[in-house]
Amino acid sequence: MPPAVPIAHISPAHQCCTLKPVPSTAIRIQEHVPLAPYTTLRIGGPARFFCKITAESELVEAVSFAREHNLPLFVLGGGSNLLVSDSGFNGLVLHMAIASPTQATTEGNILDVTATAGTDWNAFVLSLCEQGISGVECLAGIPGSVGGTPVQNVGAYGQEVADTITLVRALHLETLRFVTLTHEQCRFAYRSSIFNTTHRGRYVVTQVTFRFDRTAGPRLTYADLTRHFAGQSPTPIEIYHAVREIRYGKGMLIVEGEADCRSAGSFFKNPVVPESVLTDIAATLEIPADKIPHWPAGQSLIKLPAAWLLEKAGFIKGFQLGNAGISSRHTLALINRGNASAADLQKLRDTIQQEVNARFHILLEQEPIQLGS
Repeated sequence: MPPAVPIAHISPAHQCCTLKPVPSTAIRIQEHVPLAPYTTLRIGGPARFFCKITAESELVEAVSFAREHNLPLFVLGGGSNLLVSDSGFNGLVLHMAIASPTQATTEGNILDVTATAGTDWNAFVLSLCEQGISGVECLAGIPGSVGGTPVQNVGAYGQEVADTITLVRALHLETLRFVTLTHEQCRFAYRSSIFNTTHRGRYVVTQVTFRFDRTAGPRLTYADLTRHFAGQSPTPIEIYHAVREIRYGKGMLIVEGEADCRSAGSFFKNPVVPESVLTDIAATLEIPADKIPHWPAGQSLIKLPAAWLLEKAGFIKGFQLGNAGISSRHTLALINRGNASAADLQKLRDTIQQEVNARFHILLEQEPIQLGS
């Protein structure tokens, strides 16, 4: 459960002191701002301090404010992959809302598109698909903003943003200088990059550059999509709408007013384990090993579907535990059934992890970021 990484620690007594005025009117620091409305789970307590960032200059100023007052720092985007504790966050939350128009350059058939961190991700995907450009169409309907996509190397239905990202511009929090990182420097892997592993807490992403080949056509590898388009050659915009339809059917499309959509998407990562684990699971369930769904993950490793493990451990769609539950449409989506607290969701998470580990000796890893104690 990755926590927020502080610039520096601060004592509760210090935090309650009267702070010096912000040295400029360029930014507005708010106090005690509820964070639940900024998350798709609609769960969480307040931020001690909160600042909406609409320009890179504001970001530098806000980080300087945090340093001056010895405040832990957390960067908030679309809030779609976040579980905030009931006590909130005892530091400064930076709400990244830099949303300038995208910039595009072409050279032959190569198209480079640069989008700022606060750009709505689905709107970005739609704009490309409407132009007939392939490369991110399978990532339609994923909530959040562009700035969060390289951090987790967002992926779905056979695509990852790492397939198209060439450059990431970010503020280096130690030097307060902006740097440009190449694809190789980001070290993308399954659901990870340097931003959420080796260099967690070092950078704040402000813009991302993607590269597309105008002549490339869609490549469908995911079973749901190949079945949907059996015998057809769909366009990017057709795949865009099909992906959103599939996500909606699984409760993975954020639709206001629908209970199944008060979630953070897939709550557990698909575990990567040694091939030998198949034999153990087969013995536990008394089924042939070749009946266990899995994918190769290199170096004698395999990836198992976490949803399948949950179901075999008794956690099926619609499962309820107090005010928290499992979506009626997707096993991996833990939901706020209306009045759930973070503690409610954590209790459900712990119950699932303990049972899956007891049965299969696999400890599932939480995918959403954990903010607060």
